[in-house]
Amino acid sequence: MKSKFAILLLVMAVLLLVACGGGPGGGPGSESGGPTADTDSDAAPQLASELSVYNWADYIDEDLLTQYEEEYGVKIIYDTFASNEDLLAKLQAGATGYDVIVPSDYMVAQMIELGLLAEIDPNVIPNFANIDEDFKNAPFDPGNKHCLPYQWGTTGIAYRAGHPYFEENPPDSWAYLFDPELLAEYSSGGINVLNDQRELIAAALFYLGYSPNSTDRTQLEEARDLIVRAKPYWKTFNSEDYDDSLLIADEVVLSQSWSGDAANAYWSTYSDETGDGNWYYAIPQEGAVKWMDNICITASSSKRDTALHFINYLLDAENGAAITNFTYYASPNEAAKAYIEPDILSDPGIYPPPEVEAKLQWLIELGEGLFVWDEMWTAIKGQ
Repeated sequence: MKSKFAILLLVMAVLLLVACGGGPGGGPGSESGGPTADTDSDAAPQLASELSVYNWADYIDEDLLTQYEEEYGVKIIYDTFASNEDLLAKLQAGATGYDVIVPSDYMVAQMIELGLLAEIDPNVIPNFANIDEDFKNAPFDPGNKHCLPYQWGTTGIAYRAGHPYFEENPPDSWAYLFDPELLAEYSSGGINVLNDQRELIAAALFYLGYSPNSTDRTQLEEARDLIVRAKPYWKTFNSEDYDDSLLIADEVVLSQSWSGDAANAYWSTYSDETGDGNWYYAIPQEGAVKWMDNICITASSSKRDTALHFINYLLDAENGAAITNFTYYASPNEAAKAYIEPDILSDPGIYPPPEVEAKLQWLIELGEGLFVWDEMWTAIKGQ
């Protein structure tokens, strides 16, 4: 976000090296009539009395939830999860109380196949018009028949500003997470990796020069072995609250990180006196994951019209901006850009430039290959 990091970006060229940070919705609907574009308060009492939302931790400005409750009289029951796999396991275990969930791209495809998501018609959601065309009709959900875009970002490396080793050797590669020779230089300060099967194995595959969606057993075993060799140098597996409990708290010096969490750590430690924060973010030169989280309705929900109404509320331009201004993740909501903080819009760690975006890849559904991934993950966590 600061100009000196834009300069660094141009100088480094081969990687993204940045100092990062992190109004009322559309009209009411009812359980019989669905959402409408007006704001006729007479329709509000027809909404369900409660709506259960299951989201990632620290992934919404909770003032929006309070505002929704006060404006429409719907109590939001809010719960959080740490990974897509945790979300899936909860639903597969028979949890039927959740109405609105926020899975990532590849998990959407898997949940559609398993029949866990309700079908929706995006045309009955007026604020769907606010979404950038580039984020509509994604390959994991053609026609947006099950989900609407929520936030997007990247997965890279957050590292402690001012650390003696990183001053001379800014992390520009996944080697800083996996190479024991490098890890020995700074692991005493603490290293965190995401407790996320797809993200961690994908990072290893990128480093090895393979697709992050590989289902080749030989390649996955190579990635497993790479992770197992590096694992003794890591302090924690944390993907739920690592930005607050580890980065901001100075419990580690390097972490695999989602872009918005690195941004949150940067701005939470920013000093007006120094004009800097304690955490920087880099997208490794081998490439990295580009992901999109999505708002969906569970197949088991009995409150689909209220859920659609709530989704429309989140897709309002000002509300979409409030989410990004809180999370520091990029918004697929084009109309929201008019209300997003300028420092966020101009931060290449949040909105990557084209030369960096060209190295990013989506995670896709693995089909039968998922069983091999599960086997590798079990071996990694069991070591």
